[in-house]
Amino acid sequence: MTRPSQTRRNVLLTGAAASGALLAPRLITPAQAKGLAPTPTMRGGANNYRPGAPMVERIGRGGFLMTGTVRRAGDGAPLKGVRIQIWAHTTEGYESDPQSHGATLTDAEGKFSMDMPQIVPAFGQPHAHLAYDAKYDENGFETVFLRPVMPSSRDKSLSAHFVLRTA
Repeated sequence: MTRPSQTRRNVLLTGAAASGALLAPRLITPAQAKGLAPTPTMRGGANNYRPGAPMVERIGRGGFLMTGTVRRAGDGAPLKGVRIQIWAHTTEGYESDPQSHGATLTDAEGKFSMDMPQIVPAFGQPHAHLAYDAKYDENGFETVFLRPVMPSSRDKSLSAHFVLRTA
């Protein structure tokens, strides 16, 4: 019976493997939503806001998809039935026009989507406006306005994500 030699190299490799086995579970553990920070209101997000915009299936003739999620600060739980208002400067109207505004609700997974006309640049940037307005919701979260900018005016979709804090 032959016995493997205990070279310095074997000892170091065995020690490294054992250390890796002990540390790997901590390094590989997926990030938890614990302590998820709330989304701050963005500068310019409330521009041309129209309180109480109507709930709609889509804005205008559509062709552009606005999507996103709504979660609770802290634990990151998805929020169902949250009213999100969306508006933008599009091929069919200015962001100040009433027909450029609409609202939708989140689903059970906290997701929302709105089909709307193609967003075009206003003030040099293609962007959308989104709002969670506490006045039109009974969940007790703080109002948040977002103004995400598209990487390109040729994009056919844009996503925005809310993390809401209890008021």
